[in-house]
Amino acid sequence: MRTGGIKYIRKLATDLLYPARCPFCQDIAPWGRDICPECEAQLPIILSGRCARCGKPVEDGDIYCRACGNGEHIFDEGLGIYPYTGVWKTAISGFKYKGRKEYGRTFGRLVAGNAAARLDRWRPQVIVPVPVHRARLAVRGYNQAEVIAREVAERSCIPLCADGLVRTGETLAMKNLGRAERFENLRGVLAVSPGFRVPERVLLIDDIYTTGATLDACSAVLKEAGAARVFFLTVCTGGGFMVQY
Repeated sequence: MRTGGIKYIRKLATDLLYPARCPFCQDIAPWGRDICPECEAQLPIILSGRCARCGKPVEDGDIYCRACGNGEHIFDEGLGIYPYTGVWKTAISGFKYKGRKEYGRTFGRLVAGNAAARLDRWRPQVIVPVPVHRARLAVRGYNQAEVIAREVAERSCIPLCADGLVRTGETLAMKNLGRAERFENLRGVLAVSPGFRVPERVLLIDDIYTTGATLDACSAVLKEAGAARVFFLTVCTGGGFMVQY
């Protein structure tokens, strides 16, 4: 039997034994789908304008958010697809803290589909997930950014270097820290993996964009190692904005 046929049978058996659950309503998803059609159709859409550099929502007529307008960021351009509100907070919480690793493949599919035009314009040569420290990896069992990145890489046909960046030390919890504190928290704990030849254009993948400090820290290390341009994609972006469901 051909490899493709074996993979199909394995997937069929897995789907029968462990049917996919929709990340947004937690009901069993229809056969052959990873999200209920009703849930996918009602995912919130950002209505306000977006910063031309980081993609964060801005006031109508503004080109850049305040941080990007002040030249604070090290990355070159990026985009968070969905607003980090409501159903997305619940879905990402399940993904990161409740062992629902399979949600990451769904999120990666959505990111790749919505960012196809950006990827064509950016032309990244490699995808690198934002790393987690080995202690956190041992507890969670997986790097959530890597799960998303694998799906984006498969759908975009862009090579993935899952361990291109590593965390060499632990950091404080970032949730309640401001941008400057987050950046300082990451200073010296990120490094390029030995043997990873950093190309000119790199795409970083993470789950949520907030202040951009983590992506800036990753970008700084990559640029020091030879990258000319660093882009990013995230599933969600935080901040105040108008949304439509």
